Amino acid sequence: MKQGFVKVAALTPKIKVADPIYNAEVICNKLQEAYEKRAKIIVLPELCITGYTCGDLFLQGLLLEQAKSALTKVAAYTQGHDALVFAGLPLEVEGRLYNVAAVLQDGKVLGFVPKTNIPSYAEFYEGRHFSVPKQEIGVVNLNGEEIPFGSGLLFDCSTVHGLMVGCEICEDLWVANPPATNLALLGATVLVNLSASNETVGKAQYREMLVTSSSARLLAGYIYASAGEGESTQDLVFGGHNLIAENGVILAQSKRFEGGAVYSEIDIEKLLLERRRMGTFGEKPQGNHKVISFALQVEETELTRPFFPTPFVPGDESRKRQRCEEILSIQAYGLKKRYEHTGCKSAVIGISGGLDSTLALLVTVRAFDLLGLERKNITSVTMPCFGTTDRTYDNACTLARTLGTTLREVDIKAAVTQHFSDIGQDPNKHDVTYENGQARERTQVLMDIANQTGGLVIGTGDMSELALGWATYNGDHMSMYGVNAGVPKTLVRHLVRYYADTCGNGELEKVLLDVLDTPVSPELLPPTDGVISQKTEDLVGPYELHDFFLYYMLRGGYSPKKIFRVAKLAFAGQYDDATILKWLKTFTRRFFSQQFKRSCLPDGPKVGSVAVSPRGDLRMPSDASANIWLKELEEL
Repeated sequence: MKQGFVKVAALTPKIKVADPIYNAEVICNKLQEAYEKRAKIIVLPELCITGYTCGDLFLQGLLLEQAKSALTKVAAYTQGHDALVFAGLPLEVEGRLYNVAAVLQDGKVLGFVPKTNIPSYAEFYEGRHFSVPKQEIGVVNLNGEEIPFGSGLLFDCSTVHGLMVGCEICEDLWVANPPATNLALLGATVLVNLSASNETVGKAQYREMLVTSSSARLLAGYIYASAGEGESTQDLVFGGHNLIAENGVILAQSKRFEGGAVYSEIDIEKLLLERRRMGTFGEKPQGNHKVISFALQVEETELTRPFFPTPFVPGDESRKRQRCEEILSIQAYGLKKRYEHTGCKSAVIGISGGLDSTLALLVTVRAFDLLGLERKNITSVTMPCFGTTDRTYDNACTLARTLGTTLREVDIKAAVTQHFSDIGQDPNKHDVTYENGQARERTQVLMDIANQTGGLVIGTGDMSELALGWATYNGDHMSMYGVNAGVPKTLVRHLVRYYADTCGNGELEKVLLDVLDTPVSPELLPPTDGVISQKTEDLVGPYELHDFFLYYMLRGGYSPKKIFRVAKLAFAGQYDDATILKWLKTFTRRFFSQQFKRSCLPDGPKVGSVAVSPRGDLRMPSDASANIWLKELEEL
């Protein structure tokens, strides 16, 4: 559970209907498998000790007594094992029968949670056998011990900060006001559901949607264990559809009809961050509830959940294309509104033949098409200087012409040389002044052309550059609207590729593909034999690493050690540990030291779940210390 990761399991044993003695045996066998995998929260299906499909046999006293005896056996099997276990059974309390989850740990029954919503419609007739529980917290005498009984029970881990578990049973998830809502508001970060949901056409998709949306709405982990093989097929079939979700994402799920078990790790620290961030999460409800404490040993959790190296880019191709279209629309409509508000009819954009300016130009063209403005009102300015190569120059010119914009060339070498003379800068000294002087001259040119044309300067810098501060202050850092400000570098590539694939113009597609194949570079240093000599990723590190660091720092709230841990998994075989650590230190230093550039960013649209705008997601002081973050990295 170190760094907040808790391994959890949803198990479906192959039971026999109305045979608690046999079922206790197979449940214990399943628990042993979960123990060996170091699962700490283990969930079994609804009424698994007897079987869900016992029908009127639930009214038989012998079955109920044997169910309690089997529960005692299962509880004893948990002794000495470091896990919290949920198992379902019918339980008689004061002459009424309840469908309950028994909560077990280290040989003891910690509590009984009754099912709140009892279905008696369609194929369900639970109301024939089971009662709706009272709201009060009561007690049940089991083997001479008084055990808490009630739907408002919560189980709080004293050794893992933030790990509190709430329980609901099957139908409770499907109703308008699920018990999980109050449980989450009371502090439950993990919700479990013991279910016996039968299979009908299309139901699996709906079930998955319910689990996913519940975990998202409640900012929680959700473990759903469903009945499977062994249940009666007299009228129904049960598929053993087990799911584990976290804040709207399915971490693991079983294939239906194959039974077995699913495992994953729920990130409690991340869930706590989400709740701290969302100020409207809700106040603690009034009503009856009881918190029961338990303890787990804190240990290193083996991670099996996926950590994709490109968290900003969907892995599924169809979702990626959908995401690209959505982002391009957000960018274009953001710019469209700015033009409608200002009444401007022209745009000025510096094009370098690189990825960022290419995307900005594509977005501007789309916005002008939406506005019904002629593309020739977009002035595409190429400004060759000391580092410009023929490849990028030709691509910039071809791109501007192919898109139907007005191409304008302003060679800035003479102006920059004069400026160097004015300030006493040796042109042979290729330092930061040499580089930034060119960037600021380009911005001056763009601003003045915008004055000539009555237009807006469209910013090209992306979110990854802003996170690293890889922009010249009052140079490419400045514009009148930054369309790429919310787009990380790894996603810029896919947006341009998507445009190339869907534009339907062979010449445009060809130049876009060559832009994609060009190394990322500001081209501020002279080329070597006509080839780009200054490659950004050689200087500040691979953008795919920086985007990964950025996502998990801001979106996940991960500490540097935790980022390093998951980055090693995500980039295994691609980058060694030393390389990841080197660039993580670079990212951390630059992220803190360069906040002053982000504090005065031009307007620009947020497009995803992470943004660095000082008016939106990142209200960070420019002089915040990075010491505790860097110190943690030095300990690695």
